Amino acid sequence: MTQQDRAVRTRRSLIRSAAEEFERHGYVQAKLADISANAGVSPGALHFHFESKASVAATVEEWAGESLRREAWCAQRLGGNALQRLTNISHALAARLRRDVVTRAGFRLNCESPRPSGRNLRQEWQVCVRQLLAEAATEGLLVEHAETAEAAGAVVAATIGFELLGREDPAWFSTAALTSFWRLLLACLARPESLRTLEPGGSAALPKGPEARIG
Repeated sequence: MTQQDRAVRTRRSLIRSAAEEFERHGYVQAKLADISANAGVSPGALHFHFESKASVAATVEEWAGESLRREAWCAQRLGGNALQRLTNISHALAARLRRDVVTRAGFRLNCESPRPSGRNLRQEWQVCVRQLLAEAATEGLLVEHAETAEAAGAVVAATIGFELLGREDPAWFSTAALTSFWRLLLACLARPESLRTLEPGGSAALPKGPEARIG
């Protein structure tokens, strides 16, 4: 293994260790000494890669944002109408949050950290939901009385709520929980002829997005 390979491996270990600490204790209470110790490296090695706790957190956030965007892009590739694409994306993002501590910690940091950040992952999700529901209205998929702004608010509030609740109970990240939500909401939003074509559990064989690289 070359020196460069070892440096990349060390950096990845530090990012994962930091994510675990941020998820367990939050940004303020997380300690650099614990991050380096749990990664199996010295404090000096940590400071070689990151100048401060803020820079470690920023990297975790960056990883989370990239991985979530990749999952959304991959789910979009399945095609289908706008309502199905929205459902697919929500399942893909929930799966990423469920299986990856770096994504979970980065999303939490982005939403709760006292540090200023140049990105807003919740806002990105809100824009995505609004856009797809507007497309659904244009495609004639929604019932006549459906208000896209109200529907977008419901989707964003519910899905962000799943993320918050999932911190204490992983069942909220489950496919079953999200499927139940979509089964209820789609029945209220979609025209009967549209509803028959929709899969509230997401389209079969959702592809995995390409793994974002840590480092």
